[in-house]
Amino acid sequence: MKEALYYEYTEGRVHCHLCPHHCKIKEGQVGRCQVRKVVDNKLYSINYRKISAIHVDPIEKKPIIGWKPGSKILSIGSFGCNLYCPFCQNYHISMEKPFTYQMTSDEIVYKTLDLGLPSIAYTYNEPTIFYEMMIETAKLANEKGIKNVMVTNGFIEEEPLLNLLNYLDALNIDLKTYSDDIYKRLGGTTVNQILRTIQIASTKCHVEISLLIVPGVSDDVVEMEKLFEKLYKINKNFILHISRYYPMYKYHERPTDLEIMRAIQKKALKYFEKVNLGNVR
Repeated sequence: MKEALYYEYTEGRVHCHLCPHHCKIKEGQVGRCQVRKVVDNKLYSINYRKISAIHVDPIEKKPIIGWKPGSKILSIGSFGCNLYCPFCQNYHISMEKPFTYQMTSDEIVYKTLDLGLPSIAYTYNEPTIFYEMMIETAKLANEKGIKNVMVTNGFIEEEPLLNLLNYLDALNIDLKTYSDDIYKRLGGTTVNQILRTIQIASTKCHVEISLLIVPGVSDDVVEMEKLFEKLYKINKNFILHISRYYPMYKYHERPTDLEIMRAIQKKALKYFEKVNLGNVR
């Protein structure tokens, strides 16, 4: 374990300031992400240096298509998440405790160099909640001329985000829905919380947006257009990825109707030049 960043001990509990949950955690307990634990009145990252997945991917798989197109990227993930989406596509590492092995930041960076790859992606599960390992690796990668990419749900507080953005070159941010009520059911807070992350990040580095179109969660065409209007006000040059949902984990609705997918894409193209349809088999 490694002592966590962004917390304080107050009133007999540890108050975590990493994400908008602001968990107040008792001795021996973990936060809502399940990977930040209080031991002797200090907060520790229990997934530090624990790797559940490592692969070489095309950058387009992140998905990112407007930054270093055609390149390969070393993708790493750990375990845990600070949201609770019942349709999670990587639930076996975000919601469960997978097999992991130890890997230091030095080992990750030198593996990237040995493979001749230009960049590292922090992905698969939510990178925010392996923040300590990610920023340590990103700093070292930056020193070695390697670029850094984060694939995230955007549910992070401003101070740790700004610190991290000093070392990031590109992000894909997964915008789950247009509804505050639905975001809360997924374990988040509000749409504006994620839009704030998008706005801040887009002033510092390349940002693309993913929108998984889930029946009953994000498939209302009218509401999606309102969301596109908000994104357009932030940055009219965003690249959007409109992705099809398939039944997964605890959500068993039928796959997203392709006509709805195309209707949403058509609305998005009123605002953005590049709108990619993804996961359409």
